[in-house]
Amino acid sequence: MSTTDWLTPLQHILNCQVRFITFSLSDWKSLVQQADTSWAYDDNRDKISEGNRAANNGRTWIVVRVSGNAVEALEIEGELKQAEAELITWTLQWNQTQQQASKPSTLSESESFALKLSDWIQQQLESEEPSYSIPDHLTAGGKLFAEMIPFLLVTEYTNGKQASYPELEKLLRSFLAEDILLIPLKNQEWLIWGPVSLLKEADSEFMDDEDEETVEDSLSSICHGLHEMLASEWIGECHLAVAHPVSPAKGIVETTVLLRETINLGRKFHVGTSIHLPWMLQLERLLNAIPEVQRSRYLEHALKRTELFVEAEMLATLETFFSLDCNVSETAKKLYIHRNTLLYRLDKLKQETGLDVRQFRDAVLVKIILLLYKVTKRN
Repeated sequence: MSTTDWLTPLQHILNCQVRFITFSLSDWKSLVQQADTSWAYDDNRDKISEGNRAANNGRTWIVVRVSGNAVEALEIEGELKQAEAELITWTLQWNQTQQQASKPSTLSESESFALKLSDWIQQQLESEEPSYSIPDHLTAGGKLFAEMIPFLLVTEYTNGKQASYPELEKLLRSFLAEDILLIPLKNQEWLIWGPVSLLKEADSEFMDDEDEETVEDSLSSICHGLHEMLASEWIGECHLAVAHPVSPAKGIVETTVLLRETINLGRKFHVGTSIHLPWMLQLERLLNAIPEVQRSRYLEHALKRTELFVEAEMLATLETFFSLDCNVSETAKKLYIHRNTLLYRLDKLKQETGLDVRQFRDAVLVKIILLLYKVTKRN
């Protein structure tokens, strides 16, 4: 469990603001020297360890973790009682002992680095004032400044099957490339970074880096291939999202937020779909921002005109029609029906609702109605 998982409960218990802050070793030592009071484990003030405390001007800082040249600490607004401070210190020391005892003694260098990066990401995601740039000691010697392709994998384990970092890392390196970065986030959630060279390998016939559509097609192709491999060879059912290449050092937090939102929107509006692409969910993102009461009111008004929208045959017809960019001939082929049969269904919809999905304006309205119906029906 990430140390940030108990940040909110701690704020409620202490009834004051608590946040994570990172110091350099020299800044922490200066803080201790200037503090009104300080406490060090075994009274060894030269050694910085979990639970060390410093208090000054109504604020208390307690060390959570020491990583390289960085000191990660809790910053607590307000005066702490002695018993409260000692209890937090004891809890941090006990938690550190438990983590060390539960971790394998032979963590690989990549997994050890990934866990440190994961903790930092979680801290920023839960912070009121997040930092969007990775600190220097976590940039892997500058490697994370190069553009990479980000994926977010959310697994749905069955029969108690759990993911293994070494197993997944090995599988990803065999499918994507040796030069990948795998970061475990929350339970069942993995952030994956692959080399941007995968775009060229995905479709060597379309080598136009300025063509945004081609880039998106290539990303979609990579995502589909990766999902198929993971679902069949490793974990079974899972959800996967991909975004445009970005430098992890500068965009890892914002990208994580985008990919999480993408999977949440995909699972909400498109049940049964496992691959989620942010550029394909713009309308869903807009509708999700509308208050639920207003969405329900609009849908109720629309469905009063006819129940034809929600008939199984019409739903399947419209879904296929929209997925094929409103192409009548391709839709008829996909549904294995005669073109005139499809036209009859669309004409029937027009007669009962006044909406002709062959017209852009009406097609948008019907698409919105279908998306809202899916969410409202499940709720």
